[in-house]
Amino acid sequence: MRLDNKTVLVTQCDDYMGPAICELFAAEGAAVTAIPGIVPIGDKFKDYVSQVGDIDILVANLAHDPCNMPAGEINNDDWLAMFDVMVHPLMMLVRHYAPKMATAGHGKIVAITSAAPLRGIPGSTAYCAARGAQNAFVKATGLEFAPANVQINAVAQNYVSNPVYFPPELVASERFQKHLQRNVPIQRVARSEESAELALFLASDKSDFIVGQAIPFSGGWATNV
Repeated sequence: MRLDNKTVLVTQCDDYMGPAICELFAAEGAAVTAIPGIVPIGDKFKDYVSQVGDIDILVANLAHDPCNMPAGEINNDDWLAMFDVMVHPLMMLVRHYAPKMATAGHGKIVAITSAAPLRGIPGSTAYCAARGAQNAFVKATGLEFAPANVQINAVAQNYVSNPVYFPPELVASERFQKHLQRNVPIQRVARSEESAELALFLASDKSDFIVGQAIPFSGGWATNV
């Protein structure tokens, strides 16, 4: 029971890594508050956090469709939407919870981001920009709150099974399997439970010496550079 008596908030719990994280964290003894849907920004954010009491752990699980397109064809609405769904909510969540955790003398924040900006993906520049902003924010705030015993880190993942990015029918296709053989050293897609295990480690007391890291979880596809 690695999270026994811990209170946890998991955002956007019905998307991305939300289901796997909620299941694993609950099995490890955590009292999980799982809120579906995107995290609102602006004035509505106050209503969002008002339904949550004090927490020990925040899992900022924030996701948006990649909206793949060449840089010269980036749509303004798509660009802004990715920042409104993934970047601005992360800032607001950390701004709200990290100082409270610092006052309490302990806390964990785990952002589920992407390895895409660590390596770069042509044709996914807008997505890489938004995920890169998340990773940079995690690194900076992680160092800022480290002296207060609040650890902020990110699981920077790619090639992890989920309905939006890597649905089963895509992964099973011959073309995608050849792509894995060429580009991913481990030559497979990770199970969502494997990503949840890394999130669990970062949320546990076993990771107290890790701060401000965007940890690649991509089967060797990306390294943290």
